[in-house]
Amino acid sequence: MTNPLLAKWATPFEIAPFDLIEDTDFEPAFEAALYAHKIEIDGIAENTDAPTFENTIGALESAGEGLDKVLSVFYTVAGADSNPEREALQRDFAPKLAAHSAEISANKQLFGRIADLWAKRDELGLNEEQSRVLMLTHRGFVRGGAALEGEDDSRMKEVKGRLAVLGTNFTQNLLADEREWFMPLTEEDLDGLPGFVVAAARAAGEEMGSDGPVITLSRSLIVPFLQFSPRRDLREKAFAAWVARGANGGDTDNRDIAAETLALREERASLLGYESFSAFKLETEMAKTPDAVRKLLMDVWEPAKAQANADAEVLTQMMHADGVNGELEAWDWRYYAEKRRKAEHDLDEAALKPYLQLDRMIEASFACANRLFGLEFAPLDVPLYHDDCRAWDVTRDGQHIAVFIGDYFARGSKRSGAWCSAMRGQAKYPDTQTPVVINVCNFAKSDPALLSYDDARTLFHEFGHALHQMLSNVTYESVSGTSVARDFVELPSQLYEHWLEVPEVLKEFATHAETGEAMPEEMLSKVLKAANFDMGFQTVEYVASALVDLAFHDGAAAKDPMAKQTEVLTELGMPKAITMRHATPHFAHVFAGDGYSSGYYSYMWSEVMDADAFEAFEEAGSAFDPAQAQALEEHILSKGGSVEADTLYTRFRGRLPGVEALLKGRGLVA
Repeated sequence: MTNPLLAKWATPFEIAPFDLIEDTDFEPAFEAALYAHKIEIDGIAENTDAPTFENTIGALESAGEGLDKVLSVFYTVAGADSNPEREALQRDFAPKLAAHSAEISANKQLFGRIADLWAKRDELGLNEEQSRVLMLTHRGFVRGGAALEGEDDSRMKEVKGRLAVLGTNFTQNLLADEREWFMPLTEEDLDGLPGFVVAAARAAGEEMGSDGPVITLSRSLIVPFLQFSPRRDLREKAFAAWVARGANGGDTDNRDIAAETLALREERASLLGYESFSAFKLETEMAKTPDAVRKLLMDVWEPAKAQANADAEVLTQMMHADGVNGELEAWDWRYYAEKRRKAEHDLDEAALKPYLQLDRMIEASFACANRLFGLEFAPLDVPLYHDDCRAWDVTRDGQHIAVFIGDYFARGSKRSGAWCSAMRGQAKYPDTQTPVVINVCNFAKSDPALLSYDDARTLFHEFGHALHQMLSNVTYESVSGTSVARDFVELPSQLYEHWLEVPEVLKEFATHAETGEAMPEEMLSKVLKAANFDMGFQTVEYVASALVDLAFHDGAAAKDPMAKQTEVLTELGMPKAITMRHATPHFAHVFAGDGYSSGYYSYMWSEVMDADAFEAFEEAGSAFDPAQAQALEEHILSKGGSVEADTLYTRFRGRLPGVEALLKGRGLVA
């Protein structure tokens, strides 16, 4: 019987045939596809014809299609619906893929052909996109170690292989800690909790096989518990478990992994001649240097800390008024902040949540994409990897554009957080292929499924990434969709969040789960006025994480990352009752791979642009201004990484932005 991962997929739009794929198919398919890719690479490297863009760069672009198919399916299910078999395969695949990648980037014959083209680039008659692809390919090989010789060459391969293993181990340890801990609740412990939290706790108890409701370490459950539970002892217990993820000792402890990762990254940068891993990493980003990143973060840190400290005084007074003496603690902040929000804005999340139905918020995200870009979404009845998933055929003017898959609910087999990935990227070379894009979230499952305002913002955020993939219109897949500078990739996603706050969108789609009535004008007004509520807290917990990440990579590697973390936070004057959004042992952005290493700042770098970019719509007089929407698609969403990020933004806005719009948007200026 043919392995379904290696066969041609006779499915609608060639979506992976998930109903035919077994876990036992992954390893043989992986080995076969890996070998096939090696043969393709050798063929390109050993070609006796003189190197041309077509027979070298173009050939590299079209190589590895079979491997991409296998890995896109495998890593989708391994991240969103893991099991022991898939976790074991991840541990097996990681070093093999790292070795394969290192072998390609160290292939001297292949690099010789690329270097020859690079030297003659002005004579090749390339268009803008081809020139960009050539530059990125050459730069990628150099940064991958292609120019290294002898012992340095060998050591680079070892370092990359070990880093891949460590990243996989970090991820699996974190998933294990999140999956295994839960706190049973008695019926009395539910007192004071709104119905949606009680329903989510009961559903979590069923999934965990418990006799009653439980609190798990899923953000969509533990955060509302910390917001609403009047039981300070239970809040403290839950919070302690949440911040201890990856630091519980034993086999799942991530602290030694973090230390070894930092040391190997420093060595990798040193082998390539950089003074620090930050200098190496940021060279290809919009920020360019660690100093530029630090300046941005500190420009935001001081006003955010001042706001947070002022807020802490108010919350402490509220706590003392409740008869709780002593200092405000981290497990108190969300509880008293929620009480304050209700008092100051008369906004009760328990009353708000029935108006934020998951299905209606999905409809809202689609409707905005329709008004802005003419996209239409029709449900697709196809087998997917989990019953919670659903799919849509995305069209424009009757023409198929993409397949969009949504996987929205938290479960023990899914890693935490939310993400967007392309199971297949958009390209026109060597043949036209339309993207298959997936959004994965971790919302609490209930009937009907209700979102917090933060959840709804997350949904719009990830759909902004999806639009970047779906509206891509380039020739080469290596520069399509979200294949852009890390500190530019969050611009489309964070920009799209703004449409959730457009009053006419909430008026139409924020309808009550039971009555179907639209959100009352008074509540709508309160929601919009409270949009920046507790922004000092939110900004401090994020910027602290970004500054610790930068400190980890800008200089000698910390032998004890936890001590370094403490040192950085102490120097910053971190408010006592606020913790990092992601402490080191569970900082998956930074340690599960090097995607956001020395790059966690990029959300804020992009926010400088997204605040400014939405002002373009406001200046035009409408959030749905057709000319601005067309310019956004033409200059940013359709271009992927085919042009430098700062050039794309300048083409859209006429200039690069300053930090003022961000501070204004966050309410951190007087």
